[in-house]
Amino acid sequence: MAEPAKQLEPVQHQDETLPPWKEAWRNFKKNKIAIVGLSIVTFFIIVAIFAPWIAPEGINDQKLSERLQAPSSEYWFGTDDFGRDIFSRVVHGARISLWVGFLAVVGSAVVGSTLGIIAGYYGRWVDTIISRLFDIMLAFPSILLAIAVVSILGPSLRNALIAIAIINVPNFGRLIRSKVLSVKEEEYIMAARAIGMSDFRILFSHVLPNSMTPIIVQGSLAIATAIIEAAALGFLGLGAQAPQPEWGAMLSASRSFLIQAPWTMFFPGLAIMLVVLGFNLMGDGLRDALDPKMKT
Repeated sequence: MAEPAKQLEPVQHQDETLPPWKEAWRNFKKNKIAIVGLSIVTFFIIVAIFAPWIAPEGINDQKLSERLQAPSSEYWFGTDDFGRDIFSRVVHGARISLWVGFLAVVGSAVVGSTLGIIAGYYGRWVDTIISRLFDIMLAFPSILLAIAVVSILGPSLRNALIAIAIINVPNFGRLIRSKVLSVKEEEYIMAARAIGMSDFRILFSHVLPNSMTPIIVQGSLAIATAIIEAAALGFLGLGAQAPQPEWGAMLSASRSFLIQAPWTMFFPGLAIMLVVLGFNLMGDGLRDALDPKMKT
């Protein structure tokens, strides 16, 4: 007598769904170019943190008898026209450039995102006023607007930071405004309104968290732009003032020795190029990892 056929039990598959941030990190790690960018950025952050222990000489120690020395085992990047060790100054300059880049972007992101959320959520005349303000600011070339702000406030590293933060506000504001215009029509936002939730709670508990992706991507790319703008203002004498070892100011002070001692300009310029490249590569990787439209 044949045995009854055994019922096949359904195979239970392990839930492979990951939290959004873990999935984004997994996608980010697959992008080799983005990992290169992250490695460059991490390297400069480590250099900035441990600058006092990495730099062999004081940033303002002058040895006029050894001015304009070529790179050697004693002076890895050579010396400038005051006999100062360029390697030590470039290492300490990482602190200034990263500090300006991070703080300027954080300031512009906070102000721009707040204005963009208000404009997108409330619309009407509020949106019109804020959008026209953004349009006016974007009508001027960013570097000219930064020069105008620093000229009013006075040349200094702090005022350069404020100017860079101001000129980047419209970029964050318009980006978040467009995101909020779509998010506020979602069903969960309408449900929150229906149960009587306040606008403040809706904005900062629902709208802002669901608009963070473009802020993160734009922020990583904006840091690179802020570092270039800080270097440009320093080169023009409107940013960091001597004897601060800011990379743009170092380029400006060394331009008279381009033929005689090209290393005085090469190494600060190389540092600017590498850190900006690192943030751009990392920003592109974050965009691909966080934007669902970029997924294959």
